[in-house]
Amino acid sequence: MPVFEPTSIEILFWEALALIVAACIFAPLFRALKLGTILGYLAAGLAVQVTLSLSFSAHPEDLLHFAEFGVVLFLFVIGLELKPTTLWDMRRDIFGLGLFQMLGCGAALAVPVLLLGFSVPVSVAIGLGLALSSTALVMQLLEERGDRATKYGRKSFSILLFQDLAIVPLLLLVTLLAPASADLGLQESLTRLLFAFAAIAILIGLGRYVLNPMFRLLAQTGMPEITTAGALGVVIMAALLMDLVGMSYAMGAFIAGVMLAESEYRHEIEADIEPFRGLFLGLFFMAVGLSLDLGAVAANIWVVFGAVPLAMAVKAAVIYILARMTGSDHETSVKTAFVLPQHGEFGFVLFAAASTAGLFTDELASILIAIVTVSMAASPLFEKLGAMFTREEPKEEMVEDYSNATANILMIGFGRFGQIVAQPLFGRGCNVTILDADVSRVNEAKKFGFAVHFGDGTRRDVLRAAGAEKADIILVCVDGATTANQIVHLVKSSFSGAKLFVRSWDRAHSIELRHSDVDFAVRETFESALRMGAFALEALGTTNEGAEEIVADIRRRDRLRLDEQAAGDMRSGMDRLHVRAVKPEPLSRED
Repeated sequence: MPVFEPTSIEILFWEALALIVAACIFAPLFRALKLGTILGYLAAGLAVQVTLSLSFSAHPEDLLHFAEFGVVLFLFVIGLELKPTTLWDMRRDIFGLGLFQMLGCGAALAVPVLLLGFSVPVSVAIGLGLALSSTALVMQLLEERGDRATKYGRKSFSILLFQDLAIVPLLLLVTLLAPASADLGLQESLTRLLFAFAAIAILIGLGRYVLNPMFRLLAQTGMPEITTAGALGVVIMAALLMDLVGMSYAMGAFIAGVMLAESEYRHEIEADIEPFRGLFLGLFFMAVGLSLDLGAVAANIWVVFGAVPLAMAVKAAVIYILARMTGSDHETSVKTAFVLPQHGEFGFVLFAAASTAGLFTDELASILIAIVTVSMAASPLFEKLGAMFTREEPKEEMVEDYSNATANILMIGFGRFGQIVAQPLFGRGCNVTILDADVSRVNEAKKFGFAVHFGDGTRRDVLRAAGAEKADIILVCVDGATTANQIVHLVKSSFSGAKLFVRSWDRAHSIELRHSDVDFAVRETFESALRMGAFALEALGTTNEGAEEIVADIRRRDRLRLDEQAAGDMRSGMDRLHVRAVKPEPLSRED
């Protein structure tokens, strides 16, 4: 009987299968237990390390380095959702609160190390290394809770972004503090910093002048896989460029994302990247579990498990104080403090570099890396403690029954805009199924006799349950261009049989919706503004028929310009151009 001897490639496939099975078991289990998927992935990695002898377990740092691509993709997606103007508005938190957090936490964590008898250079390196937080873990937690756009979410992100910017100076500092620092002169240090700034400038230039035309050419090929490949290529190129000058992969990807934030292809790129982002980010957290040196933890168990809660408590206290000092309210400060107390994945790199430079012993580096890993594993649990110090009421949950959702008209969003749209439909006797994701709004509408269903219109299963497959018309009346675009792309891909009418946020959004080939789009303030203008003309003596003729002509001209601008991809300053163009032109029925 032949003996099965797998090849090295087959072994890798079996090991990949083991990781997938572990992830499929632990991630849903921990989510059901309300412990979060991150802790589930970490537990999956630990389980694989304990139960199976894999090549990944022998060299987990290789898998961790590879899985860091998930963090890179995650920062790219975040960058896509942050326009440069938004980033500029956050500059005070980034360079103010972020700088204070690094210095404050670094000093507070260096003092105990110094009191234990370590030298000043070692204490400074350890304090600053432990002051770093985990970008991947924190942003994933904010994503799961839908808190990225909240006050504490924005402040947490600002701190994390400054930490990423501080990577190059920290690596240079470790080199300067090392015993052999004489080999590195001031000129070489400044040269490295100049290269870093030059790389950022190059990346910004490419993003501003190259990326958008490139994606326009790729989209014209009509091959979605090429657009996906182009998006992945941009992420990898940006990450490698930053790595060449000693900065983090994630920072390069983030800058590339920000440069594409105003591109008309932003949503398509985000949809292409999303599956890879989720897979690699899960793999990253599993790799953290695999990389935990259980031997080092067992040999120094009291040191590790004593240092982790102490260091996390110190970081939380310092961040809370600094957030309060910079003007944040109590609740925002508490939430920011309890989401950032863990140590970050860059600590692996910093402490390994310190060990290589001779600043640390290998044993000390192993203990510090174990502390970082255990703190990341404990972070979801520690973050839940923050709820004890806030008065925030729990979000009301609602389980919806869609059994009576049989109408041929589906409306998504029942705010101030949707309520007005619904009035002529109800006046005509139309049967309308209404969805809204705001629990309080659903309950309030039901008090006035409206049959509004609770549901998230960006989810395919919710739309299917609400009857989207059988709908003749789907009305997208949600507040916000991003949410509207997500629903539009979902409906176009899964429920293309329905006509799609969409509430537009502004003129640029209307052009974007034309590229999405919706059946009808209207700017939420356009018609009401025209009516007010018409009444103003009548008050000045213009007849009703004359005012209506002027309004009709402006409406027609606006529609023609939208067609021209959509064809020419004119996306900036549209409303201002429209006003300047319409005002001097004479009205004529022959135009």
